[in-house]
Amino acid sequence: MSALDKKPKEESEAKKEEKKKDVKEKKGSKKVSETHKEKEVKEEVKEEVKEIEKAEEEKTEAEAKPVKAHKKEAGMMGLLHIYSSKNNTILHLTDITGAETIAIKSGGQIVKSQREESSPYAAMQAATQIVAAMNEKGITGIHIKVRAPGGHNGPKYPGKGVQAAIRAISRSGVQIGRIEDVTPIPYGGCRMKGGKRGRRV
Repeated sequence: MSALDKKPKEESEAKKEEKKKDVKEKKGSKKVSETHKEKEVKEEVKEEVKEIEKAEEEKTEAEAKPVKAHKKEAGMMGLLHIYSSKNNTILHLTDITGAETIAIKSGGQIVKSQREESSPYAAMQAATQIVAAMNEKGITGIHIKVRAPGGHNGPKYPGKGVQAAIRAISRSGVQIGRIEDVTPIPYGGCRMKGGKRGRRV
């Protein structure tokens, strides 16, 4: 073997060693970059966990605060049935469906003498008691149904306590929706007394 043949072999071995070093350096750089990525991922996870913990704390604080059973902002509506005749004024407060009774007040519960049961004063006092019951239940607005005796021989117009009751309710700050007249009207019912030729005077 000549000296010229030995030189290329030595050069090739040196090149192989340089390549191995380059590969090792690249692997080391990859490891370094991977560690940087892992750190970034861990930091992002920590931040997300912190945000979730904050959200849970806010929820627990909101649940811990006392919630009022009935807020005026809820806007619960009710129905007020007012029956007014020449003898009495009856106020009947129900829920919006009319099925559940909340309170009943009448002029006869306010005054002692019978002749004052249908008076405007008794109707106003009964209305103020109805408003107090509404505030307890959280009702902020009502629809009113006014009824006179009506029917076959009854008067078709309500008594004098209706206007006073509605006025007292409106002054108390309760929202009034619609006011409806539900007086029963006879449609060709029983025959009136007096006979064929009517009542002779």
